[in-house]
Amino acid sequence: MQDHGRPADGCAAASDIAGVLILAGCAVWALIAAMGRPARPEGVLLAVLAVAAGYACGRIAGSLLPVAGAAAAGLAGFGLACASPYGLTGHEGPGAAQLTLATGAVCCAAWAAPRVLRPALWLLAAAITLTAVAGGSTVGLVASGAVLVCSLVAARPRRRLPALAACALIAAGAVGGTWAVAKDAIPGGLPPALRAHLTEHRIGLWQDAARIEETDPLRGAGPDRFGELSPAVAQQQGPEAKPHSAPLQQAAGQGLPGVALLGAAFGWMLHALWRSPRPTPVVLTAAATLTALAVESCLGNALSFSQITAGAGLLAGLATARRLDDGQGAVP
Repeated sequence: MQDHGRPADGCAAASDIAGVLILAGCAVWALIAAMGRPARPEGVLLAVLAVAAGYACGRIAGSLLPVAGAAAAGLAGFGLACASPYGLTGHEGPGAAQLTLATGAVCCAAWAAPRVLRPALWLLAAAITLTAVAGGSTVGLVASGAVLVCSLVAARPRRRLPALAACALIAAGAVGGTWAVAKDAIPGGLPPALRAHLTEHRIGLWQDAARIEETDPLRGAGPDRFGELSPAVAQQQGPEAKPHSAPLQQAAGQGLPGVALLGAAFGWMLHALWRSPRPTPVVLTAAATLTALAVESCLGNALSFSQITAGAGLLAGLATARRLDDGQGAVP
């Protein structure tokens, strides 16, 4: 569904400026948090660069080839997921997040494509989702399936703001839930079934991250020092010495300002989608995908992989690009 009216060029420019400032703030704060410590901010700087590069490429591809660009991005993400040395299962690797982004990109391509091409693209998105079943990835199946369902009903809302607000609330709820588990603040304790699904090891990592954050709420312990300070990591060394939660990783490494900057980056993407000139179904599909990725990042190490951060930026760029021949924009 296309909302008609003049694009708010001033608001779009302000959103771009805000994005630049937020990403720059993420990079600068990582350096401040690492100052005077044996910390390694390179991972954060690489993630910021990946988001910026992906967003720029998405804006270019979305302006020139909105359908082919989104479809190619989806197929590339699907190929990376299948070829990942971590496989598709578990929370340690990027496989489930790559399937989520791939499904979202193909669904965006479907809404941007002529009606005659949409069934083929919907089938491709469904095939990507079903790959999670074959790979045994419950997280990938749930996230990709949710994106597919949300995309199929994305033509119904007449206004995008309520849906985007719901995405923000879902992401905030995921952050609050992981924080409550880390702080052991759930009334009555965590249900045994959920505890078993999360595993004692992951809960221990979250609790270690919360304790590290408490030692220095302002700057944390420094980027990429969690493996040195977490007793849970020493007990069971995994492929990545990370807290298995992006907000808790930020809290441990960069304090509460790091968490705020991570939230601001997600909020900026939602705001950019709100002001996007693209059709509302494309916008809401991208928002659902980024929200699913945000939930996954609260439960695992998805954002520790540059291909995921670049893919998130690419999808946001594709969904906010202005066609070169488009003189009309969307009113949110």
